Amino acid sequence: MVPRLSTGDDLGDCPVVELRRYRLRPGRFDSLQRVFQKELVEPQIAAGMRLGGQFRDRDDPDRFVWFRGFASMERRHRALERFYLGPVWREHADEANATMLDSDDVLLLRPTAPPHPPGHAVAPGDVTGEEWAALQVLELPGDEALEAWIGHTYHAALERVSGRPVAMWRTEHSPNTFTALPVRTGNFFVALMVCSTADEWAQISGRLSADEEWLHCAGKLRSAGVDVEWTHLRPTRTSRHPAPVGLR
Repeated sequence: MVPRLSTGDDLGDCPVVELRRYRLRPGRFDSLQRVFQKELVEPQIAAGMRLGGQFRDRDDPDRFVWFRGFASMERRHRALERFYLGPVWREHADEANATMLDSDDVLLLRPTAPPHPPGHAVAPGDVTGEEWAALQVLELPGDEALEAWIGHTYHAALERVSGRPVAMWRTEHSPNTFTALPVRTGNFFVALMVCSTADEWAQISGRLSADEEWLHCAGKLRSAGVDVEWTHLRPTRTSRHPAPVGLR
């Protein structure tokens, strides 16, 4: 029997998650979405994957950012084989690959401990296009104490100041057994929050720039040599991003 993951919520209970960031040929984002949304979303789910948020970079229109999750590393291997060696990908691979300059910026991740809030996801068809997703990627040296601090204190501070649930993952260091799809090596944390509108994100940004605890956290990252990258995203029509709700 093909292992299935429910698609009624976000990636909160997926032990293995990929963050995939594609550099596309200029002006080809919509071409990729036509084949991706119509032909490739449901077959990936049928192969045993869960698709999460799918986004366009608001500052770089030729960049596609998306998440997908798996029930385990073993099931990841089986699901990827089933999809990429199967008839759907063979039929549409050339069309999809023709839109891309680089599809190798991929992080293999697992939830932080404690896990990020499970929440629920916006259902495909309910995407307004006004949602503002903020993605933060931290690249850091191998420092266990710093990693523990990011997964707990830093995560909690970001949620408190933003007033939003923040999904957070860290690098999964298990070997990538499906080598046809490379993943980046290194030590990363990834955080994702979703707001209903750009105005809500502007309000959160203002609070982040003024909050003493958050400024202390940001200073600690700088002093530790952590590379911090923020990306602002707009969901696509078939995105299953976390619903933009406040903390309760």
